[in-house]
Amino acid sequence: MKILLTNDDGIHAPGIAALFDAISSMGEVVVIAPATVQSAMSHGITFHRPLMVREVDVNPRLRGFAIDGTPADCVKIGLRTMWGERFGAGTRPDLVVSGMNSGANVGINVIYSGTIAAAIEAAFLGVPAIAVSLHMGDTSRTAWARAAQFARATIDRLVAHPMDPHRVLSINIPRTESDTAPMPQTRVVRMNTAAGIDSHERRVSPEGRPYYWPCGNGMQFAHTAEGSDVEALADRCIAVTPLFHDLTDEASLGVWAKRMRESH
Repeated sequence: MKILLTNDDGIHAPGIAALFDAISSMGEVVVIAPATVQSAMSHGITFHRPLMVREVDVNPRLRGFAIDGTPADCVKIGLRTMWGERFGAGTRPDLVVSGMNSGANVGINVIYSGTIAAAIEAAFLGVPAIAVSLHMGDTSRTAWARAAQFARATIDRLVAHPMDPHRVLSINIPRTESDTAPMPQTRVVRMNTAAGIDSHERRVSPEGRPYYWPCGNGMQFAHTAEGSDVEALADRCIAVTPLFHDLTDEASLGVWAKRMRESH
């Protein structure tokens, strides 16, 4: 198996190194990731400047390509150009993995997430994709390697079955703060669609100009639906959510077609 591994925290983030170690035995893993942190970039892509690429040694085990762009840029250039340069024209990886993100990507945060966007870009282009995110607690106690083991075990269970090349599977790992933490239970759940509860604190700069500082931890929502990804993480379970990039509201197509005919 050949895997393209990317993320949105940047190529030097601890999550991508831990996940690389955990999935390396699956096959050949090629890392193509942002040169710098690109969290909450959603599906932004670069049009008006070149994407600079350099090969970097992240650690003694991991050498990868750092792209001066967004997570979606990394997958786009990786699949459309760099993969063919490395493995031959017309070739594609068997799987794209995005993560392991420092922070959960559940609920409405799925829309903002660069981690999810990278996986969705792969789905656009017809390569099966899995996004992996870790719910953070006390960052000084995060057991990255153990969380990555949980991710690998979940990935193994997912790839044991045929994967639709135009769909994304999102894995959220609960807080993992011990190298001996037991394997959590897994739930297949839907995305929680409630709005997030956050705010912006008004402040004044030394020059007297007002500015606003974002407040909130990104994990508070107006409500938590039963059977949702937010509920699963709150129960310290691994949440697996199938995602699709078609945003069409199928249920209302007929309604709006009828309204347009009536108003003609």
